Amino acid sequence: MKASDLLVKSLEKEGVEYVFGVPGEENLDFLESLRKSNIKMIVTRHEQAAGFMAATCGRLTGKAGVCLSTLGPGATNLVTAAGYAQLGAMPMLMITEKKPIKTSKQGEFQIENIVDMMRPLTKYTRQIVHGNNIPSRVREAFRRAEEERPGAVHLEFPEDVAEEMVDLDTFDRSFFRRPIAEVKAIKKAIELIESAKHPLILIGAGANRQTTSKRLTAFIDESGIPFICTQMGKGVVDERHPLYLGNAALSENDFVHCAIKKADLIINVGHDVVEKPPFFMRHDDSMKVIHVNFSSAEVDPVYFPQVEVVGDIANSIRRISSDLEKQSTWDFDYFMDIKKKLDAHIEKGSGDSRFPIFPQRLVADVRKVMPDDGIIALDNGMYKIWFARHYRAYAPNTILLDNALASMGAGLPSAMAAKIVHPDKKVIAICGDGGFMMNSQELETAVRLKLDINIIILRDDAYGMIKWKQNAMNYPDYGLDYGNPDFVKYAESYGARGHRLQSTEEFEPLLRSCINSGKIDVIDVPIDYSENKKILIDELAAITKKL
Repeated sequence: MKASDLLVKSLEKEGVEYVFGVPGEENLDFLESLRKSNIKMIVTRHEQAAGFMAATCGRLTGKAGVCLSTLGPGATNLVTAAGYAQLGAMPMLMITEKKPIKTSKQGEFQIENIVDMMRPLTKYTRQIVHGNNIPSRVREAFRRAEEERPGAVHLEFPEDVAEEMVDLDTFDRSFFRRPIAEVKAIKKAIELIESAKHPLILIGAGANRQTTSKRLTAFIDESGIPFICTQMGKGVVDERHPLYLGNAALSENDFVHCAIKKADLIINVGHDVVEKPPFFMRHDDSMKVIHVNFSSAEVDPVYFPQVEVVGDIANSIRRISSDLEKQSTWDFDYFMDIKKKLDAHIEKGSGDSRFPIFPQRLVADVRKVMPDDGIIALDNGMYKIWFARHYRAYAPNTILLDNALASMGAGLPSAMAAKIVHPDKKVIAICGDGGFMMNSQELETAVRLKLDINIIILRDDAYGMIKWKQNAMNYPDYGLDYGNPDFVKYAESYGARGHRLQSTEEFEPLLRSCINSGKIDVIDVPIDYSENKKILIDELAAITKKL
């Protein structure tokens, strides 16, 4: 068979269902092989969006999503998506093309060293120099992408290699189980938990796995130990749980930080250094930390756990839970008081009817409308902090946000991928006007694919988060304002439906109508961020100072 056919058969063997991308003349052999396969080619309008979609498929399924580009500018357009997947621990394979490597008549036209370019951004990057290498290269790429910690991998497929004839078969996926923690580490962790007075569980990005979610929920139910989470740990345990104390959306002076200061032991499950640390360790502090993760801790001046339980997280939590005895000496009264104050603070403003809409009301109304398993995909902007802090996630990966690379432009592509993976779930993309316009062309892709998604564009006609920081530093407004298109007409020009919010009261019924319409709806929502500093900095600092 042709080498391009073998590559596609290798992808089929790995269970690939979709390839997202923008083809070029150098991968027409590969494209023809895809046409004859069971894999669906989804053409996007930009390679970056293709990468975001592939990474999100990986995030939601645990199997590497695949994206495709040609050489040169097509391949360089995947750089941001590579960083997005790699930092966010999302398994993804990028396949880029190249001019013939054996004989070339075009000199250096469009030639960049893409393999070397991808090296610092991926777990594995190789050029396929012969068709005989395809089965092993593909199997190794998927193995690397999907094993803990997941991430991005890359294969370069030259044009002349693609058209070679080969006589090989594909590799089977190997049976693999993650290593489990050593018995002594489990026992030491149990001793530390039982001897603590105010233990607290912190759930991070690495715990965002289905099996881990079930084990952690059972552990919390049985032990009665309260928990908090990072932004990318949202939903691992249902946040309606009576022991949920909040999200580490802010860097300091929030109710969760009060709980952390009171804790004498933090059981840190799934810690990932890509997220902003929710606490700093100090050598003269009495607080102890247990690190429960797939891999050992990366020690730095502010993180040096006393006990490390290294191995499959779900297995570790199950074994700790099975032998742990609840202690009468545990005292969670302060934590429960913190929870009451946090809940009251979050409820405040949820009924605010001022217009343009305020973030607290926006988040409350979205939560009312979305079903328990509905998925919101956040782009990056000021609203991400409000949603991380105020939006209760009821299940893993029902709030897709990026607190690793924190790239703008990912909201719409991520929502599209979520709808492809979960066609029966309600999906909303929530984007700032800045982030939306960075990949707004993918509206055409969504319309072409007939994806039933809704897009909320939060319009403040500025880079709102940076403006908030600028204001917090007492600098005057400068360099952050811009103009916007008429988003209603813009949506309609692609064949979607456009809506413009005229009052805060109409937002909830409009959104409820849109998510049940079976159509692609774009809602232009003017938003008022004027109280960000007052509420998230000044007010919280004044309250938590007294706790």
